[in-house]
Amino acid sequence: MRTTLLLVVCAALPTVPQDRVVPGDVTTPYPTIRNLSIEWEIQGDDNLNSRVTVKYRRAGDEAWQEGMPLRRIRAGDSGNRTRPTFSWENKQSGSVFDLRPNTEYEIRLNLTDPDGGSTERTVRARTRGVPRPTPGARVKQANPNNFREVEASAEAGDIIQLTPGYYESFTATRDGVPGRPIVIRGDTSHVVRSTFEGISLEGRKHIILEKLTVNGRVSLVGAEEVAVRHCTVNAKYGITASRPPGCKNCYIADNIVTYVMPWTPEGMGDESIFGGEGCVGEGIQITGPGNVICYNRVKGYRDCISTMEDRNAHEQVSVDIYNNDIYVGADDGIEADFCMGNCRVMRNRLTNCFMGLSSQPSLGGPIYFIRNAMYNIIDAPFKLSRGSLGDVILHNTVVKVGDGLRMPHGPTQYGNSYFRNNLCVGGKGGGKFGRYGSGTGRAIFTPATDPLNDLDYDGVGTHGTPFEG
Repeated sequence: MRTTLLLVVCAALPTVPQDRVVPGDVTTPYPTIRNLSIEWEIQGDDNLNSRVTVKYRRAGDEAWQEGMPLRRIRAGDSGNRTRPTFSWENKQSGSVFDLRPNTEYEIRLNLTDPDGGSTERTVRARTRGVPRPTPGARVKQANPNNFREVEASAEAGDIIQLTPGYYESFTATRDGVPGRPIVIRGDTSHVVRSTFEGISLEGRKHIILEKLTVNGRVSLVGAEEVAVRHCTVNAKYGITASRPPGCKNCYIADNIVTYVMPWTPEGMGDESIFGGEGCVGEGIQITGPGNVICYNRVKGYRDCISTMEDRNAHEQVSVDIYNNDIYVGADDGIEADFCMGNCRVMRNRLTNCFMGLSSQPSLGGPIYFIRNAMYNIIDAPFKLSRGSLGDVILHNTVVKVGDGLRMPHGPTQYGNSYFRNNLCVGGKGGGKFGRYGSGTGRAIFTPATDPLNDLDYDGVGTHGTPFEG
């Protein structure tokens, strides 16, 4: 009887805060070509005052370089804001940026907490190399009449060199191996290029597509270590892996991806104008971990580059979207929705888009938006909606109509964000655009912020409208 009573009393006691940090494991999941992710699991630190500084160096070097501190991510979940509910663990998390490809690095992490538990760890991680053909590879010639036969007999390391001409849609049947990809390469020396109606690399590994024209979708669902580069894709849905498991460690670079999405005030941000979500175009649309999307020109889509949402979002971690040129997006220029940690959106140029950069929501973070340039954005440069948590927004430049630093979306507040050194200029030309609007020309309008957000050293302004916000 006394045992039973004791259990009842203990169960009724309030939980005691654990302010002392308890360090756990450090991992570096899904290295990309230029960046490394760091995840340090912790327990305790309920008062959120632990800090982790970062130093790194190439393995074998003597001098250390200082990296960006990790971000404190409190365990949580997305609740009823998403379907299904996503959850994340207590951790310190962040990235080391702009490294050399295929290079091993040492990373020194110094965890400090005034309440106790401070420690230091050093880990090693290697960036991935840029996918390349095998040196001295066998070259197999193919034309529209025998391409399927040549592809079906290809071996790891082979280069299939295509003559100019029109090819039917095809589904790849062969895989390469690490260090020996199968390369399918077009001939760009003629007016008529090597042109396909569509290409499926679903479930394939270690393949490189390059210098092809594709007048249809390039599908990468289930692909791993696949590269699509120097291709021209003209399609309503361009390069996609838009359902689980998506693609993993893929490289999408130096492509031109185009469609003609109507640019009308009524259709801004509203797919119902065009018949619903299934009737609108998406440029590069993927889910999955470790993917790199860089140096592409994407024009004329609803969302020009996007990750996936809700049930279609799968392990969206360590994803890089950088140095892309984006032009005419009737909804989002870059939609980094449902990113689950260490997604990096950097140095992109966005011109004539309804929305600039979307994080709707970030699932805990950190999600980085760094040094992006946005011109003629209509609604908002940053869409932090559905309770987005953990956005890091640094050194971005925005010139737009209506409100400058505009983040109107609610009613759920965004939280644990960090803004530094952004320049946002609004002005005349604001008002309603279909169901949505761009504001009245205020310097700043962000009513959905919570007390944990940190905005400082940002420049906001207007041109031709009163300075207010």
